[in-house]
Amino acid sequence: MNLVIFDLEAACREDRIPPEEMEIIEIGAVKLGVDFSPCGEFSSFAKPVLNPVLTDFCKTLTGIGQENIDGAEDFKAVFPKFLKWIGDGKITFCSWGNYDLKQIKADCKRHGIPFPGSFNNHINLKWLFAEKFNCRPCGMRKALNKLGLPLAGSHHRALDDARNIARIAKFVLEKGK
Repeated sequence: MNLVIFDLEAACREDRIPPEEMEIIEIGAVKLGVDFSPCGEFSSFAKPVLNPVLTDFCKTLTGIGQENIDGAEDFKAVFPKFLKWIGDGKITFCSWGNYDLKQIKADCKRHGIPFPGSFNNHINLKWLFAEKFNCRPCGMRKALNKLGLPLAGSHHRALDDARNIARIAKFVLEKGK
């Protein structure tokens, strides 16, 4: 099974942003080999087009600076690079919950990019974790704690979160064999 664990960060503010105004500002992903070990990584910032200036709340939460966004290409340029990195062949995509998949669909629509059907081969690891451990769906950090794994890197940075989710996926999916 070829797995791509991906995580997104989106422009945010302290009060709730309407879903139609949310935009991806960072994509992080980890490819897992047949033994569930990491065999590749992708990381890129994406400059939002609706609200290109990050709020102080967003900068504090994610640790992403305005200079990172100002120097980035928009989603329309970044997403094809992500797809090229993924490559051809049968891929199973995994994320912590369904938000990331929905946000990719929304950003594809906003930028006039066809949504790749391959993303429909998706595992919601949050729900799989809850099912396997007979618990309520929880956040990534709580899942790591339940597995006795420390949080590695910076929470709310896409690549670090993808790496942590990959650690959970390895445990959950191997346990399922």
